[in-house]
Amino acid sequence: MTTVTVIGAGSFGSVVAGIAAKGGTGIQVLARDVEKARAVAGPLGGTAGTVGDEVTGDVVVLAVPYGAVADLVEVYPSAFDGKVLVDVTNPVDFSTFDDLVVPADSSAAKQLQDAVPGAKVVKAFNTNFGGTLASGEIGSVPTTVLVAGDDADAKQTLVELVTAAGLRGLDAGSLKRARELEAVGLLQMTLAGAEKISWGGGLALIS
Repeated sequence: MTTVTVIGAGSFGSVVAGIAAKGGTGIQVLARDVEKARAVAGPLGGTAGTVGDEVTGDVVVLAVPYGAVADLVEVYPSAFDGKVLVDVTNPVDFSTFDDLVVPADSSAAKQLQDAVPGAKVVKAFNTNFGGTLASGEIGSVPTTVLVAGDDADAKQTLVELVTAAGLRGLDAGSLKRARELEAVGLLQMTLAGAEKISWGGGLALIS
């Protein structure tokens, strides 16, 4: 059975951990504050620890802001090797809220893959607001989690995980597509920030 480690015990990490638990996987939650990790993991029947502890999950979700990812790579220089490593970040320039801070020919996910070449990096969850992941719906449409990556098995593992939790998982292509997914994430954030859509809404996909 696939097991999941969520690094980060904020609101988004809590939602992702809940999805994994709903899908029937074993859960580990790691955070800088172990009490916050316990508050997330405990109700889900999972284990908790601090950043720096052994990572036990087959799938590791970095549920932290873009700026914190580099620190985790330093803490775990080889612990992610062989694991499905999920990047959920949107590398937004928060000084202008008008652009991404990664080069035009790259993405946060590509930077992560370059930093941890032994991991199977996938981009996912970054085009979803937490509320739609928790509810499983955007309006009357099932929430779709777009998954991009270069390892077909890694993508399928994540698609199966979210599907088991009642969401819809969709293969969005190679890791190169992460750039477009991050742009979509930025677009939704700017729309919500301008109150043109709600933070409980977002872009829905109809098959």
